Amino acid sequence: MAVPARSPQVTASGAPRAGGAGRLAGRPVSRIGFGAMQLERLRTDRKAAVALLRRCIELGTDHIDTAQFYGHGFVNEAIREAVRPEDDVIVVSKVGAEPASEGPLPLRLAQRPEQLRAGVEDNLTTLGLEQIPLVNLRRTDTGPGLRATGDQLVALDDQLAVMTALRDEGKIGAIGLSSVSLDVLRKALPAGIACVQNAYSLVARDDEDLLRLCLDEDIAWVPYFPLGSAFAGMPKVTDEPAVIAAARAADVTPAQVGLAWLLHHAPNVLLIPGTADPEHLEANVRAGAVTLDEATLSALDAVRTRPGDIALDE
Repeated sequence: MAVPARSPQVTASGAPRAGGAGRLAGRPVSRIGFGAMQLERLRTDRKAAVALLRRCIELGTDHIDTAQFYGHGFVNEAIREAVRPEDDVIVVSKVGAEPASEGPLPLRLAQRPEQLRAGVEDNLTTLGLEQIPLVNLRRTDTGPGLRATGDQLVALDDQLAVMTALRDEGKIGAIGLSSVSLDVLRKALPAGIACVQNAYSLVARDDEDLLRLCLDEDIAWVPYFPLGSAFAGMPKVTDEPAVIAAARAADVTPAQVGLAWLLHHAPNVLLIPGTADPEHLEANVRAGAVTLDEATLSALDAVRTRPGDIALDE
């Protein structure tokens, strides 16, 4: 007997998709996923980290974003333990940086082709996968974060050559880009780009043209810092008066309004808010059910954006 096709509005577990259905790397996913970076806070409580990931899946999330340099592999190992094949979760990782035990940040750039390949191999090992469904190439063209110098200044073509080779070898399923400019994305399009991750929020929309190009090219737009940041120089969505007013009117939190606005703003937006707290996780997922009427959307759209400028990586 044929197995009935699953509705695209539910995940493999039968849960309604958090935020509704979107597409990533050619497959349906929940529009609200999970950014796993903050799981590093639970490195002394692996059981809690695994439980939080299981709760993500129960809540209708089937898109988890990670990196080998999150907790020196701890986060990937927690994902390996928590995610089961029958969950049909798409795990997305990134390369372009690696853990560092010295210096002002816990990571350093790793932009050279051989470093990108090594990063993919490390992710495969700690995630326990034969193929990573999608890997983002973290560049330094735009947005907050480290800037490449010396031998870390690598031509895009050289990086895409190794990423394409890894895809051809079956080690990665699709290629994404992170922290790239409009010109870099245009140049990369022939390689087949599945998503772009740039810093972007209601109050930091410098990359609007890049988002629209992604929409035209059927590329997922996956913003990091979707609510701004507590780091000095980065505007915070939750401090914006129009957001606070909208939250009061809808009886939700300002953070939920900021996330809901992103989902309303463009159909190719996928969110990966992160947390190490179960209650915060559930609040993030509930943002997918927040309805913003036309008057509220107009007021939020009219907010003046304020570009941030910090020297910290996401």
